[in-house]
Amino acid sequence: MIRCHLSRILGEKRIKISDLARDTGINRGTLTRLYHETAERVDLEVLDQLCRFLNCKLSDLMEYVPEPDEGK
Repeated sequence: MIRCHLSRILGEKRIKISDLARDTGINRGTLTRLYHETAERVDLEVLDQLCRFLNCKLSDLMEYVPEPDEGK
């Protein structure tokens, strides 16, 4: 599964979703889905904008975590 750490990063930087949407131009619904980890797909442009605005690497924002029963 892919984990999104947007909620943690925003909390650490004390940034609200509405402020992030306004400052980046990213749709608030997209950001909300990423924040709650319910997004099923994300445009590369959105990831690029987030990394640029938050001054982070993609690996800081997203992480692959194997499912518990994977690899058996």
